[in-house]
Amino acid sequence: MTGLRTPVPPEPGTVEGVKPMKTRVVVIGAGVVGLSTAWYCARRGFDVRVLERHPAQRDGCSFGNAGLIVPSHFIPLAAPGMVGLALKWMWRPDSPFYIRPRWDPDLWSWAWRFWRAATRTRVERAAPVLRDLLLAGRRAFEELARTTGDELGLQKKGLLMLCTTDHGMEEEQKIAAHARQLGMPAEILDAQQVHRLNPGLRLQIVGGVFYPLDCHLKPERFMDTLQRMAGAAGASFLWQAEVREWVTRNRRIQAVRLQKGQTLEADAFVLCAGVWSARLARQLGLRLPLQAGKGYSLTLPDPVQRPQMGCICTEARVAVTPMNGTLRVGGTMELTGTDPTINPVRVRGIVRSFCRYFPDFQPEHFDRIQPWAGLRPCSPDGLPYLGRPAAWENLWIATGHAMLGLSLGPVSGQCIADDIAGSAPEPLSPLLAPDRYHQHSTP
Repeated sequence: MTGLRTPVPPEPGTVEGVKPMKTRVVVIGAGVVGLSTAWYCARRGFDVRVLERHPAQRDGCSFGNAGLIVPSHFIPLAAPGMVGLALKWMWRPDSPFYIRPRWDPDLWSWAWRFWRAATRTRVERAAPVLRDLLLAGRRAFEELARTTGDELGLQKKGLLMLCTTDHGMEEEQKIAAHARQLGMPAEILDAQQVHRLNPGLRLQIVGGVFYPLDCHLKPERFMDTLQRMAGAAGASFLWQAEVREWVTRNRRIQAVRLQKGQTLEADAFVLCAGVWSARLARQLGLRLPLQAGKGYSLTLPDPVQRPQMGCICTEARVAVTPMNGTLRVGGTMELTGTDPTINPVRVRGIVRSFCRYFPDFQPEHFDRIQPWAGLRPCSPDGLPYLGRPAAWENLWIATGHAMLGLSLGPVSGQCIADDIAGSAPEPLSPLLAPDRYHQHSTP
């Protein structure tokens, strides 16, 4: 996976003096991965159509997240110790991780695969793959910032992992040591050193770890910019366009039929519909284990204090991000299916945890703040599904990014556009294969 680079759009070619027909690409999903794919494909000169099941004024998981771009998060969600933590937390409705008890064979199949993946050997294999993807993703953000004259508002100030306990500090030091082994800078700080990075900010902590390569931005602003760029490059959008079925022949997809009866033909199809990708993949005989991991956020318009950089309250799994004078606080991983309902118990848990780390804030500061919730597509092994499944010649899949959707959105779009064009600098890791769990033997 090393050597990922930002692709340069090819010069228009001709065959015997005749300009060739544009490659037609249908992108299913207009979240951060879908818009990134649309932008990089349109920049290459492809004829791009984006289908989105929601209206143009949407509010999915790409919009209200913490806005963190995190090369530091190279350890996948399925890691040693996470199963034990999950079992401990799942009985507390206000904990960082919660599974609503329900009979769902897909959920328990996913949980079994999660347990199988949460081994040290698996993490040792996956961490370099995620590191390379995340660093390439950071370069993609830098290139997009240059392209737009920094319209993204990209803040390259690093990330602080804050710890309130000695045990939490010990665990973060182990991750920092692993980061250094992989060539990622990480600085272990005591409480005074953390405060020097955030003058005037009062924190109730024992120390932290600083990752200087991490960045942050306001995701709503980024999404607006990305959509505008894709449209300016020639991509068109079809809103409230839910895919009902695929039209196939042999090993190729010829078209998609929409719920409203419209049929769209294309040369290439990219499935990046978030938590709804599994259902569409199943129609093609592909097994794409996914669970919707609901996350919440609250944005204070006039906070009493503002950190200088993004922070994560490690023991509570709460993210804190300054955004254009506001302060966004978010967290939790709640497996409740695709139910978008906001659970006030979960929200109160986030607020209480945040106030323990930032004692100048009180729960009352959040009383009039409307919580946001989004559904993150989570694979059982913590790695995204990225690439072309072997069963289909002209289908690409990009989903399952979980909490790394923003960080990996642009680089995922680059990889897909490169592969469609046949100019990928090198193959993607088999660990990212979209059919790594199962595929139908004969499409």
